[in-house]
Amino acid sequence: MLHSRLFCLLISCCVSILTHAQELDARVTVNHQQVEGTNVSVFEALEERLNDFINQRQWTELQFKKNERISCTFSIVVKKYDEAEHIFTCSATVSATRPVFNASYTTTTFATNDNNFNFAFQEFDQLEFRKDQITNDLTALIAYYAYLIIGIDLDTMSPSGGTDYLQTALDICNNAQSLTVSSKGWKPFDDGKNRYAIVNDWLDGGMSAFRDAQYKYHREGLDVMVENSERARASITEAFEAIQQARDNKTMSLLPQLWTEYKADEIVGIYQGHATQKEKDFLIDLLTNINASKSSSWNKIRNAL
Repeated sequence: MLHSRLFCLLISCCVSILTHAQELDARVTVNHQQVEGTNVSVFEALEERLNDFINQRQWTELQFKKNERISCTFSIVVKKYDEAEHIFTCSATVSATRPVFNASYTTTTFATNDNNFNFAFQEFDQLEFRKDQITNDLTALIAYYAYLIIGIDLDTMSPSGGTDYLQTALDICNNAQSLTVSSKGWKPFDDGKNRYAIVNDWLDGGMSAFRDAQYKYHREGLDVMVENSERARASITEAFEAIQQARDNKTMSLLPQLWTEYKADEIVGIYQGHATQKEKDFLIDLLTNINASKSSSWNKIRNAL
């Protein structure tokens, strides 16, 4: 499935695709337990409408078979609902995965917590989106993450393969800065983990080594683990060295920290019992330099048999 998808993506870059299939296989959940005294139908409508909007829309001109669509989740927690103004104050956990070749498991390609996932919605609203006309907070939020997820997935398939779609996500950020309900998160310098910062850093020239590491870690690392585990681990170590280089190039970027947070357990599993003490010491120092907050995880590599 993975190699078939990669082949289709490469071909689509060279020829015009005449038939299309949706790119995302998303599961959206809306948790409204913190809101009392409101008719639940508006929350049920929101969940249904978002699932349809994400999964039925054609986001790019690429061709995906049904079983090759990118798995992703949008877990939305409603913290406050203004029934009179139809304003939702929410947080959202957004994540995406991709299959590992010749393996029965998937790997997380992206995960984030968005604490400013705010928008207006009424029960019978129909969701529409135009890239050149950003006027709706909710569809702008969803479209941003859709293009970000697609771009990052393509980066794991070919070197910097997702540039066009990451650029679209950045364009959405720039065009959404005049929105009022979801204003926090679209602008530079709000914080280092907001929507703008994530995609802007991903496209920043100083972070090119970080993007290169996505391909090396996934395609030259995880995807060949079954075929040649030693070569795979060597490629993954090289990916960490590239991430360290990117961190040195742009010390204020939080991308290396964010990435290692959702990859930590996987990284530990890759090396446990499969490295010399010298290699473990080198690796732990490298990972600690990238993200010292996960040092307890990295030390599990040293202590494993």
